[in-house]
Amino acid sequence: MSSDTWTAVDRYLVDTLFDPDPILDAAQRAADAAGLPAISVSPAQGKFLHLLARIRGARRILEIGTLAGYSTIWLARALPPGGRLITLEFDPRHAEVARANLAAAGLADRVEVRVGRAIDALPALQGETFDLFFIDADKPSTTEYFQWAVKLSHPGSVIVVDNVVRDGRLVEDPDSADVQGMRRFLSAAAAEPRADATALQTVGVKGYDGLALLLIS
Repeated sequence: MSSDTWTAVDRYLVDTLFDPDPILDAAQRAADAAGLPAISVSPAQGKFLHLLARIRGARRILEIGTLAGYSTIWLARALPPGGRLITLEFDPRHAEVARANLAAAGLADRVEVRVGRAIDALPALQGETFDLFFIDADKPSTTEYFQWAVKLSHPGSVIVVDNVVRDGRLVEDPDSADVQGMRRFLSAAAAEPRADATALQTVGVKGYDGLALLLIS
């Protein structure tokens, strides 16, 4: 089975299950026009995050890695009245595009984009807790982001980590810095006594990858 089939199935599912969404489409066009890398989650993955946040009943969400705010929009739309999302983005240009997209989506009142290295921004959140975390930033630092997520969690918090399989390189290219980052994270997840974890391989318009899902006790 080829990647063309994965893409065709993904598009069929989106066409069948989703209503047209000009706001999300415009966010992707804005990212393309600004020259941002095409590494945001797919529509199906975004809806998965949205539904997961609703199932969890998340009122406080922390996202690490904003890019153009595509996944941020999906997550923020799941918030109930009074809910709040903080998203951390290293690149000021990416943050600028994300803020514009969030404003166009009518979500600027419930989302805060913080600019700078996430590893520097996370200590400022000590004392706060979050119901849901989405980690999708530089892969070598994933373990540190995960450890901070555990610190900022409470029993019942959910952590989602993207790009854990990396086109199979997780087992085929152990010398890659990104793969080493994911292997370190998976080892840390297995060793964390508060976390119950699994990981799923995924295929679709984004190719072959996977995500990890953790529940904190």
